[in-house]
Amino acid sequence: MTAFARRARATAARMHPELSLVSFTLLSHLEHQGGCRATDLAAHYTLDKSTISRQVGALEKAGLVERRPDPADQRVHVLHLTEQGNEVLAQVGEARRVAFRERLAGWSGADLAQFAEYLLRYNGEDSED
Repeated sequence: MTAFARRARATAARMHPELSLVSFTLLSHLEHQGGCRATDLAAHYTLDKSTISRQVGALEKAGLVERRPDPADQRVHVLHLTEQGNEVLAQVGEARRVAFRERLAGWSGADLAQFAEYLLRYNGEDSED
């Protein structure tokens, strides 16, 4: 598992050197949710609010995320991907798909099916992420 995590971090760094794997995870979550509050991100990933604040700050500085007032409550700000954030996420997604195809190219159909089954089992089939 440590090697898997190390490989994931290294892959993320190659795809966009200024952003961490956590940043990509947050961008993906914002895309999936269509935006959310920073406190929702902290709760979902069980991270400290200050950690989320630093990550979101870096994403804002990079022009990948923006804050918009919540139409239901103008005191609350919702984080959304910018156009650039959507583009970066799409590029990273394609690069990941290419890397997966290359890494799994020599695997048989049976091996791939078994691997997929194990991943589903490990992640819990009802997982949101």
